[in-house]
Amino acid sequence: MSTKFKYAATFSLAATLITTLFSTAGSQAAAQSLNAPVAVAATFISQPVVQPLATTQRDTPAESSEASASSLAELVAETPIPATLSKELECLAGAVFFEAKSESLAGQLAVGRVIVARANSGRFPTSYCGVVFQPSQFSFVRGGALPAINRTSLGWQTAVRIARIADEGEWKSPVEGAMFFHATYVSPRWGKTRMAKVDGHIFYR
Repeated sequence: MSTKFKYAATFSLAATLITTLFSTAGSQAAAQSLNAPVAVAATFISQPVVQPLATTQRDTPAESSEASASSLAELVAETPIPATLSKELECLAGAVFFEAKSESLAGQLAVGRVIVARANSGRFPTSYCGVVFQPSQFSFVRGGALPAINRTSLGWQTAVRIARIADEGEWKSPVEGAMFFHATYVSPRWGKTRMAKVDGHIFYR
């Protein structure tokens, strides 16, 4: 009887262990099932991608201004006069005024662009005032200064506007690139390349 009892006890213990193991595995499986990620249906909403337009800086002032103005006269009319002028702009405007105030806008611009070209050339003084006051260059210069100017006159206001356009390169001169000019009533013996006559001046490279 004792041997049978031992077998029965052993069998009972084994059954208990097997039941416990299966219960634990089932619990873990259930737990894994509960913790498993739930597939959620994702809804994709298509929206247009809005990207701001790139702003392009103009390569040269001339590209923008010439596109917005249909003529030099229109550009001159649209160009504001600063409340105060820099010394350099005043020298440039003074040269335009005294050298070409009675000429067309194109003639005035041609004179202004020569001053700008000289200042940028490396062959002349590097400032507008330096170019204008360089000895023996402009007959209107007296004692290293400009004559008195009536700053309320239309001629001066136009010269200031032309000077701004010339300085900023907003409109091409009819003799763009010219470095020299003289009045038509004189005939200097210059060994320079003649470009064209504009109003009362002849321009050269």
